[in-house]
Amino acid sequence: MGFVLGVLNPHVVEIGSVVIHWYGVIIAAGILAALQLSTKEAKKKGLEEDTIIDMALWAIPIGLLGARLYYVLFELGYYLQNPGQILAIWNGGIAIYGGLIAGGGTLYWYAKKKGTSLALVLDILAPNVLLAQSIGR
Repeated sequence: MGFVLGVLNPHVVEIGSVVIHWYGVIIAAGILAALQLSTKEAKKKGLEEDTIIDMALWAIPIGLLGARLYYVLFELGYYLQNPGQILAIWNGGIAIYGGLIAGGGTLYWYAKKKGTSLALVLDILAPNVLLAQSIGR
């Protein structure tokens, strides 16, 4: 009896020059799962759901930029030779450490700005960020 394992196309869909990759869909699924669970947990702990959503609207894109910047800095020789590739995130190259540093800094800034307890926010988000990483990785 034979077992055949097909090879999954890395592209979900291609429309002209626009390509949606599976890894992007999976990362987005992890982020959405974490956001959903975090808003529910925030409500249980007496924090407005909108606070978590507003923080996410800042922290997620800044975290992604930080993840890319961190990766580029650790591959600086390559990117100095190929500066056109610095923004080519679709070719791969993000690092969780940079995302955590930039996203965490953003959370700190936002909590300070709004007078929200950073400890409470981190208590709500930490397990769900771990979940997002485990899904997206």
